[in-house]
Amino acid sequence: MTATEKFSQGLRVFVSDIAQGFFEITHNGFALLGLAVMFATLTLSARPELREAGEAQLIAWLQDRQAMINGFVSSPDAVDRATAADPKGLTKQQAAVTFWLSRKYSIAPEPLSALVAEAYESGAKAKLDPTLILAVMAVESGFNPFAQSNMGAQGLMQVMTKVHSEKYDSFGGSFAAFDPLSNLRVGVKVLQECIARAGNLEGGLKLYVGAGNLDEDGGYAAKVLAEHDRLKQVAAGRSVPVLQTQANPVTPVKSPQPAKAGGDTVVSLLNS
Repeated sequence: MTATEKFSQGLRVFVSDIAQGFFEITHNGFALLGLAVMFATLTLSARPELREAGEAQLIAWLQDRQAMINGFVSSPDAVDRATAADPKGLTKQQAAVTFWLSRKYSIAPEPLSALVAEAYESGAKAKLDPTLILAVMAVESGFNPFAQSNMGAQGLMQVMTKVHSEKYDSFGGSFAAFDPLSNLRVGVKVLQECIARAGNLEGGLKLYVGAGNLDEDGGYAAKVLAEHDRLKQVAAGRSVPVLQTQANPVTPVKSPQPAKAGGDTVVSLLNS
């Protein structure tokens, strides 16, 4: 065997040994990796709290990275917290009311869609005309869910949160007064109590605004009933002119002895 042949043979053996060694190392490495993955999977399956902690840390890390890149932390579930709905999901009657109110009060139709749908649902349960509920909401707050009077009436329906705090217990506490749907439901309950106590709609509205012991309610009931009549016409498919309403300062109804409804003091605020 010549020297060249010996060198070639030795080179082949050398390359073969390297390849064999590399195969064994990678094979063993993948085997170890597989065992590690399997062990980790079994551990996380047996200890779900570890998995949850790991997921939380991963999410936090991803959020921090996103904040560094974008300058803010995104919240994919924010849409679930928004009080909004697609007007296309409403009935024809509800949609007509929604778009009419949207034009008059310069409110986006999506949040109004959610409020109109809730007014119809709550009204059916409380045996109140949903357009009456919406009329009260319009006069009380102009559909501002964060409105507050100087007497403490809050939210869409301008309910006295401190007086009716127990009604918010099932919604998680008094801060729910600023959740549009929670405030609407509580307001409907208070309105229902006022009408039942007064025995008629006009008297109930007078109680609702806190003028039960006064001769006059400052025109509150008439204003609500007028808006109620317009909304009923809209819901019936009639053409009703829209006169846009601007936000105006509100004037409280002052009563030396506030009216009672369902055993509670009901003091609301009258929009001028």
